Amino acid sequence: MHTTVGIIGGGPAGLLLARLLHNAGIDSVVLERKDRTYVEQRQRAGILEQATVDVLRSAGAGARLDAEGIPHDGIELRFGGRAHRVDFPELTGGRRVWVYAQTEVVKDLIALQLTEGGPLLFEAEVRAVEGADTDRPVIRYTHEGREQTLTCDYVVGCDGFHGVARDAVPEGVRTSYERTYPYSWLGILADAPPVYEELIYAHSERGFALASMRSPSVSRLYLQVPNGTDPADWSDERIWDELDARFALTAHPGWRLKRGPITSKAVLPMRSHVTEPMRHGRLFLAGDAAHIVPPTGAKGLNLAATDVIVLARAFARYKETGSTDLLDAYSDTCLRRVWRAEHFSYFMTTTLHADPGQSPFETRLQLSQLDRVATSRHAAAELAENYTGLPLDAGLQSP
Repeated sequence: MHTTVGIIGGGPAGLLLARLLHNAGIDSVVLERKDRTYVEQRQRAGILEQATVDVLRSAGAGARLDAEGIPHDGIELRFGGRAHRVDFPELTGGRRVWVYAQTEVVKDLIALQLTEGGPLLFEAEVRAVEGADTDRPVIRYTHEGREQTLTCDYVVGCDGFHGVARDAVPEGVRTSYERTYPYSWLGILADAPPVYEELIYAHSERGFALASMRSPSVSRLYLQVPNGTDPADWSDERIWDELDARFALTAHPGWRLKRGPITSKAVLPMRSHVTEPMRHGRLFLAGDAAHIVPPTGAKGLNLAATDVIVLARAFARYKETGSTDLLDAYSDTCLRRVWRAEHFSYFMTTTLHADPGQSPFETRLQLSQLDRVATSRHAAAELAENYTGLPLDAGLQSP
């Protein structure tokens, strides 16, 4: 089998790229190693930037998002026993974010791909990418118990941090930059209505906490915990008590979360990672295959979306004009935005979390920074602009 673009990975990045290529009249094949049920239930991000929403709509994948997604016009920061709201539209000229789970984005894109797009093969495990530096790269994969090959004009690796695509870039060519954080998140899903209509980010001496949501009846909540934590060590009551303690407000001592059955518990490690370059020959890396951000800044899914938007535009330019200029600029173009998002995610993470070895001096610096956001329009606008996402065309040109 041969295709113009072979896409490894049927997550949001790979599926969105396939959709954008289909709309541009470019054929592709998507290979996903897991089954459809697993992919559609894989819990990941839940915040979509303005630009991501705009692209999903223009790609024909916005109907259910518009019907069920929850627009958010800000976040609340809690620190030192007080609360401060950051108003996104007022600070950014109208931009906002949406709560719409990655699982739902994936369901929407899978449905479109199966009804309108090119081949989407589940349980197709890619073994290797060969000939990335030739004009006819080959993807070797296993499907339905048989070893098979897919020849391509181009290959795009959207197969995540542990996928095979990045390994197809020779070690002497790629450079990795990484930071591992000395804490993790204990994340839960609970059948409990959110107590606040927007996300709450809490800094406390006990550690970070985040109150989010999946729907008007389902809460998504996180606690900072030590690395290596076993979720089984945290009873439901202990989790709720700790969340209430970290969200405590001096002016409202009776403030509490609404409790309900906890349906899911998982520990998420925190790390930052960037691989450069994001292209080798006719192989392109996108999403988690090229970069990881800690979830504090809500950038992971949105960065992946930007990668494939840039790539789809480059393929469309090549199809229409024969020019490879945008394909050649892909890595530099994306990395400028990636490093901006890495910095913002690092800022949010290190400002809001309590490092195990942190001194009282460092805690006071964190509180000073949060107070700066609460009292300076310029500082608040910087946070809001990064959180809602830079306009899609900002920073998409090579230096």
